[in-house]
Amino acid sequence: MTQAQGAAFDDDTVMATLSGLTILGLGLGALDAYLLPGPWGVAGLALAYLAGGVPAGLRALRRLWVERVLDIDMLMVIAALAAAAVDAALEGAVLLALFSLSGTLEHRAMGKARRAVEALMALRPETALRRDAAGAVAEVAVATLVAGDTVVLRPGARVPVDGVITLGEGSLDESTITGESMPVHKGAGDKVFEATVNLNAVLDMQVSRALAESTVARMIALVTQAQAAKAPSERFSDWFGRRYTVAVLLGAVIAYGAFLWFGAGADVALYRAATLLVAASPCAVVISVPAAILSALSAAARGGVLFKGGAALETLATVATYAFDKTGTLTTGRAEVTQIVAPGGADAFLALLAGIEAQSEHPIADAVRRAAQARGLVAANVADVRSTASEGITGTDAEGPLWAGNPRMAARMGADIALPAFAALQEAAQTVIYLGRGAQVLGALSVADRPRESAKAGLAALRAAGIGQIAMMTGDRRPVALRIGAELGLAPDEVHADLLPEDKVRLVSDLAAKGRVAFVGDGVNDAAALARADVGIAMGAAGSEVALQAADVALLSDDMAQLAAAQRLARRTARVIRQNLIFAIGAMVVLVVGGLFFALPLPLAVIGHEGGTLLVVLNGLRLLGDPVRSDTRQAA
Repeated sequence: MTQAQGAAFDDDTVMATLSGLTILGLGLGALDAYLLPGPWGVAGLALAYLAGGVPAGLRALRRLWVERVLDIDMLMVIAALAAAAVDAALEGAVLLALFSLSGTLEHRAMGKARRAVEALMALRPETALRRDAAGAVAEVAVATLVAGDTVVLRPGARVPVDGVITLGEGSLDESTITGESMPVHKGAGDKVFEATVNLNAVLDMQVSRALAESTVARMIALVTQAQAAKAPSERFSDWFGRRYTVAVLLGAVIAYGAFLWFGAGADVALYRAATLLVAASPCAVVISVPAAILSALSAAARGGVLFKGGAALETLATVATYAFDKTGTLTTGRAEVTQIVAPGGADAFLALLAGIEAQSEHPIADAVRRAAQARGLVAANVADVRSTASEGITGTDAEGPLWAGNPRMAARMGADIALPAFAALQEAAQTVIYLGRGAQVLGALSVADRPRESAKAGLAALRAAGIGQIAMMTGDRRPVALRIGAELGLAPDEVHADLLPEDKVRLVSDLAAKGRVAFVGDGVNDAAALARADVGIAMGAAGSEVALQAADVALLSDDMAQLAAAQRLARRTARVIRQNLIFAIGAMVVLVVGGLFFALPLPLAVIGHEGGTLLVVLNGLRLLGDPVRSDTRQAA
């Protein structure tokens, strides 16, 4: 049991015990009043007031002293004491019992929402099989693993920490982390994530992160931060609750004077003022928003979608436009070399290009390196390598300066690429990379990317969910962008090509001027556009610390269908919040009117108040059962 879980357990136990004692005292008081008079009645009521009133009173006094805030606990305690003062101690005990029980149930319910993601901690194995430099395998505590260690994964074993497969291939169940329901095939070089399950092979993996920095730890930290970051509606409910509490106390005093003015006796006036305190208490209003927000955040996290806070969740519900980066987001980002044109020889050209691209993380650079490896070529030795955003890369080899990039890079170097030899490459709807020295072009190759398998269905699901406008943004040439756009079902006017990073920011700003916009990218190269959008969403962020930090929302898997599911969850959360607020405020108005004009009995006010509070909590907790699912067949 973790420290947090132990603390939650202790709090739950204490609150449940106090609620039980309060209810026991109420039962003894009711037994004395209605069935079997005896000395236990006074003792029972005293127990109810002590167990139900003293802890609440101390909490209220502590907040008043430390934070200068009058809260709802103070209202309830004052109302119960007022009831006892007018010889209605049993009704006051009913109030305290229901208030205590309601608080216990709310605490447990909200704790369930907060601990939904922490349940992943239980999935972590405590030990792992570590292989040493001599090849011997020993069982060690997972906490002792460090980056660079080699771990053996047997069939059925859970991955102890994040890492990369170095030997073997097989399928892993990643549903606990990414929400992906189908097994994912992994081989040498593929990343594996903590708490996922190796299904059918013996694998060697190299540890890339220690336990404290692995996926589950980062998820829990992110969700904890998200739950602490209040949404606008949560901040409003807090603001409303604090100021309204003061207004209710003043209103009860004024009402007491008014009842006396209109001829009611002191006892009757005090009883009705106490009833008004209960009826007007804003418990349901204050709890209605966080109950829904926390439940939705936990449900989304279980489905592999991490929101940075309630504000991102609420904003996503209002988004009507989505803008997408192309490479690595709508496409696999795994480009393949399709054609090479090099007057000096394809192998020499490819070895030199692989050398200058050796340290780049761009998908095109990866394609060049893989093509060179497939031919058995050794990459040339290129030093002083520097990249230029949306143009290319420069470096120096034994013969002097080199450059590689797109037509913008060639134009900056003064190179003429309008040559017959390159005509076929330029006419194809594929990306062309040129290699040169100064104004001399040494050769060119074309690479092609392909859409993700889930991209087309994911975009269709977004449209079905009510998204009116979708835009694709890329630095590629327009023919390449149009080819990808057509495969994804995008219209030509939804495709924006030949863009620099600042162009993407400008386009996002133009879209945002017409309404809320979400930008979906890889969280690294598109950081500026992610920051400019109303909601920035990072795709496939399970293995990227930068992606988790750059966006408002992080999708841990590459499944595009999760976007529509997250959109539906955000909108459903907004509906639940509206339902809760309308019900809570409506019920409060009815009870207040009854208390002012119709002599509402205190027990009825108590039941209406506490019952309404529990109903809005339960309505919010319904969202816990609606995890984000990547099923594009769900109705919008």
